[in-house]
Amino acid sequence: MERNQLHRQVAQMRQSFFDQGFLDEQFIQLEELQDDTNPNFVEEVATLFYRDSGRLLANLEQAMERSSLDFVRLDNIMQQFKGSCSSIGAKRVRNECNQFKEYCRAGNSDGCMRTFQQLKREYATLKRKLESYFQLVRQVGPREMATRPR
Repeated sequence: MERNQLHRQVAQMRQSFFDQGFLDEQFIQLEELQDDTNPNFVEEVATLFYRDSGRLLANLEQAMERSSLDFVRLDNIMQQFKGSCSSIGAKRVRNECNQFKEYCRAGNSDGCMRTFQQLKREYATLKRKLESYFQLVRQVGPREMATRPR
């Protein structure tokens, strides 16, 4: 595939993340920190995010399997997870975190369960999309400075 065509494909894929609400301005701020001395900065941050968030999701999963939910504990773990999501601009996942926290505050077990399942789906979708994106970015090679989405 021609290099210019690959660049367009990367740009279109990236823009779709914003258009579909998967990412927000924080992702752009991370891109702005990326430079020639650290050309894979955003991918490295995303990798750290997935490592840390995977651990937090496992903690949430364990806490959700208990017969009696500890809403304070769930809220605390979700707050950490939400912070991780915010650090990379994972907008749709962060929105699910907010909903989950609302259900915790209300003591709504069913709401927590439903939202947790949706959160895991959003998280998995974002992970797949970003992995594909970074794979394509590596094929293209060094890229231009970050630009604001349309």
